[in-house]
Amino acid sequence: MLKFTSIDPENPEKISSNVRSKHFREIYAKFAREKAEEQSSRCSQCGIPFCQIHCPLQNNIPDWLKLTAEDRLEEAYELSSATNNMPEVCGRICPQDRLCEGNCVIEQSGHGSVTIGSIEKYITDVAWEKGWVKKITVIDEKKTSIGIIGSGPAGLAAAEQLRKKGYQITIYDRYDRPGGLLIYGIPNFKLEKDIIKKRISRLKQSGINFLMDCDIGSSISFDAVAKKHDAMLIATGVYKSRKINLNNSNASNVVSALEFLIASNKKGLQDTVKDFENGRLDSKDKNVLVVGGGDTAMDCVRTAVRQGAKSIKCLYRRDQNNMPGSQREVQNAIEEGVDFKWLTLPVQYLGNKIIEQVKIVKMQLGSPDESGRRSIEPIYGSEENLDADLVIEALGFMPENLPKMFNKDELRVTQWGTLKINFKTMMTNLHGIFAAGDIVRGASLVVWGIKDGREAAESIHNFLLNKEKLSNSIKHESEDNLTNV
Repeated sequence: MLKFTSIDPENPEKISSNVRSKHFREIYAKFAREKAEEQSSRCSQCGIPFCQIHCPLQNNIPDWLKLTAEDRLEEAYELSSATNNMPEVCGRICPQDRLCEGNCVIEQSGHGSVTIGSIEKYITDVAWEKGWVKKITVIDEKKTSIGIIGSGPAGLAAAEQLRKKGYQITIYDRYDRPGGLLIYGIPNFKLEKDIIKKRISRLKQSGINFLMDCDIGSSISFDAVAKKHDAMLIATGVYKSRKINLNNSNASNVVSALEFLIASNKKGLQDTVKDFENGRLDSKDKNVLVVGGGDTAMDCVRTAVRQGAKSIKCLYRRDQNNMPGSQREVQNAIEEGVDFKWLTLPVQYLGNKIIEQVKIVKMQLGSPDESGRRSIEPIYGSEENLDADLVIEALGFMPENLPKMFNKDELRVTQWGTLKINFKTMMTNLHGIFAAGDIVRGASLVVWGIKDGREAAESIHNFLLNKEKLSNSIKHESEDNLTNV
């Protein structure tokens, strides 16, 4: 260990942009064993590991780096998977530059961060290849049943943790495949779908039931589902797209990011997608404008590259340093030919049933606001029109109206539409009904969804234990009363 002074940081080889832009496969090669060991040996094994502190899951990063450096990969996998239900997913899509790697002690000292994400991915990929990833072995099967609404990161993590304790788990999802945004929202070049399919298969083999095409509130009532289970977890995520409110004519070539990405992912899964086949959601040979600056916007522009768009411009109202998305993803997009229009705000969509141009105005950074972030101000007289055949709005996501969807008006929500919970117990205002993930915290990272799902599982377990204790206490009290009589 401690070789950061003599070995430079190095990620796995990245496929050249002119090659990778022609396909949807992942863009990074896999570490060779020797290279993974070498890069792991750069860890300084510092007394206060900021990488671990800044990981939402508190992963034992220095420990599994040390084990990898010593070629003890199976032990490294066991340690990595002890705190993370999907380490190979987080290794691929976490914004490490903002989390573990961005807070690496040797990065702060000028030696360059340990390539934590690539090593995390490598460890678990090898574990799958070697057969170290086993189905869940349940020692104590319980009759107690738990229903989970949503098969995204929070729902899957909670299901796994609860199944390990022997509970009977059923996951309900309105889509035809499990995985939520992992399967339909994230492009293959960041996360190939076989990765998720293997995780789902393992959960099914472990005895977790999946009911797909099950739209709670429509195909089955919320109350009917709740009656089947001793506890429920709502982990629906947030799917309602934010809009810029410029599409006054309801033009068909203005689409949401999620609509665009789901169509592309379904095509990759060999599904028939009507609006892709008729060209509406296919960017081939089109002038594409993507509005937004987060990771979803990066997914959209890089998908458009691979679909063969004529030109791709990303409009973001602030500068690059203030973009909320991963700078690594921004750099990948730049390499692939995306034209970033920093400090640019769309102000009008021009056209009737079809938008032909977007009027934009240039912006400038002003004084810091209350949060310390610099405000933005328009530069008057800087307006111009940009040609557009397809406008993709990637402005983030909001919760759907769950009380209305579930026909449960008494289910309390915040002013933002997220579910209100007791943060000590993660229970909603409805007894025995818990919630976790984006539907509580708002649109966030996969790693936070996993963390929330794990915490919700522990809260549900404690709730059911207390419920059982109370039931036993009442039973014994009744028996004592009968004996006395």
